[in-house]
Amino acid sequence: MPDRNATRNTLIAAMDEETAWAVLDASERVELDVHYQLQAPNTPNDYVYFPESGVTSIVAHAPGGLKIETGIIGKEGMVGITVLSGVNQSPHEIFVQMATTARRIPVDQMRSLIADNQALQDLLVRYLHTVHLQVACTALANGRTTIVQRLARWLLMCHDRVGSPRLSLTHEFLSLMLGTRRAGVTTALHILEGEHLIRSERSICTITDRAGLKARAGGIYGIPEAEYRRLIGVSAQDQDAIINATAASDSYRHGNTRSEAALKH
Repeated sequence: MPDRNATRNTLIAAMDEETAWAVLDASERVELDVHYQLQAPNTPNDYVYFPESGVTSIVAHAPGGLKIETGIIGKEGMVGITVLSGVNQSPHEIFVQMATTARRIPVDQMRSLIADNQALQDLLVRYLHTVHLQVACTALANGRTTIVQRLARWLLMCHDRVGSPRLSLTHEFLSLMLGTRRAGVTTALHILEGEHLIRSERSICTITDRAGLKARAGGIYGIPEAEYRRLIGVSAQDQDAIINATAASDSYRHGNTRSEAALKH
């Protein structure tokens, strides 16, 4: 039986022991490459995912090819949370933005787990609240802050989920995530680099001053993060500390893992 503290997913780590074991037993560990589509627009989902690493992106679409990121999910969350309300498809798309390892569970099996466990249902409802709050704060950032502030916030959010200051990204991705032209992304990166907050290289951005980056975000970062800690009781960074103090068994770390290339949906 795997130790719930061995998983880097903080939702699973926040569950009571019996619930965590049930979720882990129902899941299989998969490795997902960049661009892998976890949820296609208006298409029923086969699985829910509990990421353990990497970053996934929620993207809203509109006619004419308009699209923008509305939120991100990493090891703090669950992809497919709409299953909680009996909804199994969405107009939005969710894809892998940074290579991800996740635990996945068939939708029907996840529904059964939720129906049979009030504590699990309550935890996921609290998590859903933090997702809604993140989306609201993203709308606020997109409508009322500068591209530099939005970029600073986005880099901090990715740092929370990846756990490393070294982030793999492209200007094309950033343009979609921040709802701006590539030229605007380039300018914003140069500004943050000129202030010695990041170091930008080809397809790599390294955070060199997290505290300075938070100050540059101008208060637009941190509200959903504080609410997550209050409602869930553990943050992604807290869970990293637990992981470093807990030796995961080889059977859990390496067993029952499938690569994205082998997945059949």
